[in-house]
Amino acid sequence: MKQFNVEIKKTARYFQIGEITARTKEVWFVLHGYGQLANYFLKKFNILDNGQRVIIAPEGLHRFYWKGYSGKVVASWMTKEDRLSDVKDYIQFLDGIYSHLQIESMVHVKLLGFSQGTATACRWALLGDSKFDELILWSGTFPRDINYNEHKQELNTLNVKLVIGEQDEFYSMEEAVAHQDWVTRQGVNVEFSSFSGGHVIDEETLLNMV
Repeated sequence: MKQFNVEIKKTARYFQIGEITARTKEVWFVLHGYGQLANYFLKKFNILDNGQRVIIAPEGLHRFYWKGYSGKVVASWMTKEDRLSDVKDYIQFLDGIYSHLQIESMVHVKLLGFSQGTATACRWALLGDSKFDELILWSGTFPRDINYNEHKQELNTLNVKLVIGEQDEFYSMEEAVAHQDWVTRQGVNVEFSSFSGGHVIDEETLLNMV
């Protein structure tokens, strides 16, 4: 048996708070985690809306029913099946959004990935064509399939931040510290911070990122 891959056109979506104008100082791209939808995830960032900041939430290309065959619909960025094709597809999709927005060069651009979205954010920042000033990895890890030593110079211009809840049920503090140590040994500088809470976007910690 042989496998064949065919490129197709697909309609994807993203959600946005604010409008990009001459007054815009900052744009955030926020990537949701596994089993979420971008419109609901984006609501967690309403507190950042100050009239000069725009927040963009793209949605993973794979939607499915969370339980059974009906009810709540959620999305994900990829699975282990044909993963390289999924990575290529979502980077092309994300670069397409960035290009469509026509962000001026003087605008500060931040990329935040939450949970499964941390791996997506890393791959987009390093393998895509879009330009970012900061990279925030929240409640997730750097994907192991990237040569960080090769990309360390690029990463060290992104002011990388790793954020974890002290009661995170999916990602322990011990794992986070060990992961930070591993990435640091690759030559990548990472600012580590934590908050009292679980696998969530903490508003106070988020506001400290602006």
